[in-house]
Amino acid sequence: MNKVIIIGGGPAGMLAGVYAAQKGNEVHIFEKNEKLGKKLYITGKGRCNVTNACDTEELFSAMMRNGKFLYSAFYTYNNHDVMEFFEKAGVPLKTERGNRVFPVSDHSSDIIRALERELKKAGAQVHLHSEVKRILTEDGRAAGVELSDGHKIPAEDVIVATGGLSYPSTGSTGDGYRFAKETGHQVTDLKPSLVPLKTKEEYIPRLQGLSLKNAGLTIKNGRKILYQDFGEMMFTHFGVTGPMILSASAHIGQALEKSELSAWLDLKPALTAEQLDARILREFEAAPNKQFKNVIGVLFPSSLTPVMMELGGISPEKTIHEITREERLHFGTLVKAFPFTIVGMGEFREAIITRGGISVRDVHPGTMESKIMKHLYFIGEVLDLDAVTGGYNLQIAWSTAYLAANAVGNS
Repeated sequence: MNKVIIIGGGPAGMLAGVYAAQKGNEVHIFEKNEKLGKKLYITGKGRCNVTNACDTEELFSAMMRNGKFLYSAFYTYNNHDVMEFFEKAGVPLKTERGNRVFPVSDHSSDIIRALERELKKAGAQVHLHSEVKRILTEDGRAAGVELSDGHKIPAEDVIVATGGLSYPSTGSTGDGYRFAKETGHQVTDLKPSLVPLKTKEEYIPRLQGLSLKNAGLTIKNGRKILYQDFGEMMFTHFGVTGPMILSASAHIGQALEKSELSAWLDLKPALTAEQLDARILREFEAAPNKQFKNVIGVLFPSSLTPVMMELGGISPEKTIHEITREERLHFGTLVKAFPFTIVGMGEFREAIITRGGISVRDVHPGTMESKIMKHLYFIGEVLDLDAVTGGYNLQIAWSTAYLAANAVGNS
């Protein structure tokens, strides 16, 4: 039996603690916050998108980088294993649009409570308000940790599960990257990902608070299409956000560092341009003597109508029967391609995850053990692994945690 120290009580740390303790190891989780799972509590708007119920092979296409590194992780402990774990731990799950998996209760706290119960049942010891200052090493291997109060705790294995830099208010302050560098590991450039986007046009902040449930999105760099999607988004005081926008941010980050990007929303994606024109024509024919401003409102939410009239080039006071075919078609084009310019990304405090991290070249993909230092393991967001939204990033945490938990105590 080995003494195993896990640094960080987030999703990866908690699950690793459960499985490592179940194997008979003496497990200690050190968490600097006052409670476990602080970031997990706010994921999925407090509902916790546990995983994605897609076929296991499909997990790889959701990865933004280093997908091959996760081959062992995803096939050893896949999304269906995760669902089975939580169902057995007393959390009924449900699958929603896009195969997103949530607790039936819609409460992330149920996921955290289940992990806490399993930790207790397995005999893992949790130390809250306990900040690790550095990893102790001996003869090229991890040998324990030193806490911020100077207390040194020896151990046979150390698992780093400190998360990234996103949502620093939850304790994700990059400690794991420092531990990695201090022990000779490479850390790639760190950027926020799955983050709101900043826009240039003055009319976007005027739409603040407006949500669109079914919109099409196209983002281009010059003529090159970088991203296309369909789904939910929301306007903010500085730009755009929402599930579709967050996923887009993962794809456009590198291009956005070099230049502004052009974007368009299709406000009526269910209609072709011809069908939309027929719909507008019907509205016009039903009220030929009304003013444009009093007819066009039926097509949009009230807060969007003034902006659409402004950009559409038709005077709000103009009588419907005075509007030319060209003006009508031009307006239809605006509906199918509402323009804005993306000028930047949100910050780490708004980001769901971190892009970049500990180089996977320094880590064994089958065990998550460092190639540079024996008995030292890295799991979850601290690694240079990230995915689009939909439960995939938590799946990275669960799968890498399982591998490390199974590897500790074997030597």
